[in-house]
Amino acid sequence: MSALRRKFGEDYQVVNTSRGTTYTAPAKKKRQRFVEKNGRCNVQHGNLGGETSRYLSDLFTTLVDLKWRWNLLIFILTYTIAWLVMASMWWVIAYIRGDLRQDHDTSYTPCVANVYNFPSAFLFFIETEATIGYGYRYITEKCPEGIILFLFQSLLGSIVDAFLIGCMFIKMSQPKKRAETLMFSQDAVISQRDGKLCLMFRVGNLRNSHMVSAQIRCKLIKSRQTPEGEFLPLDQCELDVGFGTGADQLFLVSPLTICHEINPKSPFFDLSQRSLMNEQFEIVVILEGIVETTGMTCQARTSYTEDEVLWGHRFLPVMSLEEGFFRVDYSQFHATFEVPTPPYSVKEHEEKILLPSPVTTPMLNECRSRRERVFSVDCIDTIEERASRLPSKLQRMSSGKDDLQKKVLRMSSNNPEKACSTGDLPLKLQRISSMPNHGEVEERLPLKALKVGSEPMTQSTGDLQKTSIVPSGGARPEDNLPAKLRKMNSDRLT
Repeated sequence: MSALRRKFGEDYQVVNTSRGTTYTAPAKKKRQRFVEKNGRCNVQHGNLGGETSRYLSDLFTTLVDLKWRWNLLIFILTYTIAWLVMASMWWVIAYIRGDLRQDHDTSYTPCVANVYNFPSAFLFFIETEATIGYGYRYITEKCPEGIILFLFQSLLGSIVDAFLIGCMFIKMSQPKKRAETLMFSQDAVISQRDGKLCLMFRVGNLRNSHMVSAQIRCKLIKSRQTPEGEFLPLDQCELDVGFGTGADQLFLVSPLTICHEINPKSPFFDLSQRSLMNEQFEIVVILEGIVETTGMTCQARTSYTEDEVLWGHRFLPVMSLEEGFFRVDYSQFHATFEVPTPPYSVKEHEEKILLPSPVTTPMLNECRSRRERVFSVDCIDTIEERASRLPSKLQRMSSGKDDLQKKVLRMSSNNPEKACSTGDLPLKLQRISSMPNHGEVEERLPLKALKVGSEPMTQSTGDLQKTSIVPSGGARPEDNLPAKLRKMNSDRLT
């Protein structure tokens, strides 16, 4: 069974076809993450070949990057081996000079006093290296090789101490543990804020010490294929969380909600509630800042997969005002609640706005000029001005017929669909509206009858002058008037 699983994968299951058993569907495989929730990158380097020598070229960084158990093992082994080697060298010097023999007289001066065997040589080295100085074992001036070994021991001890102790100090002071007190919400949410659809998540700082120059960045990791056919399995795309406005620079004193506006420049422009179920992506969040107490740069990371993005949710508030201070309730840090949110994407929403309604129809005469409508109204005013100059009796006789003419002009001005210019008016009204000015109209236009339909209408455009202009045909204008009008005009002129 284990061999079959290694061959076909972990999803392989044996199906029993015997009676009385039921088939169970295989469980959904766990989503493979690029960055774990705790910030650890799920990437392993293999088949380095001869490139492993690069690690030894930077031995200090290599030791710092090792785990604590390996660091402690290297620390203990290095000091133990160095002590044993140096103690052996002191023992060799004592053995060569004959200091280990006990039959020396009182006038004999050894290289190192009171060194008779290897344990005593080892204790002398430890006392010298640690500067304990009990005073019982000491080096004499009769041993030049011992003086040289003592100088070498001092230099080598200083180098080993600086390397190993410095490595342990750097590893202990690394700000990785400071990132443990920087919190990220378990889920990200998508809802509306200020009338715009936004992707949001929450960050918080558990310590009272601040993060100096805190900055947050987001990366969208998603597989895609280029137009040339190249497949990019882990393509990284930047998510704007306020880089242009400075909103990515955080004053992380209380929990903050980071917002990414979904607009045409966002990779989530065509993401809807339905398409979210079929997408596969991962949002990597990186929070960087300087630790206030140590001055070292700290980085905290987390990630959100498509299963951890909640559509139509919003975070519960965690801030409350107490007596003289603000209180943060971290028990509600990850809590969300549902809010009304459109299920369609921003792209679909903009397409619905730009799509014209089929009910509305354009006006027939939107391109008609205002000049033509005003001209028709000016004709009405001109006729009223000319009619006001006639005698009272003549005004009463022509008032009823002038009203019909005014109605025709008003209809042409109020209904631009039927008559928006003088070309749409009757022939006689076109002649009236085409006169150059009022003075010429008074001199050149006589009183004539205008027929609209079957009803005659009398039109006058000016006062009758005492001296009339004889037309080119030889007939006077008074000859065209009725008898009563000629009599009334003659009485007025006399």
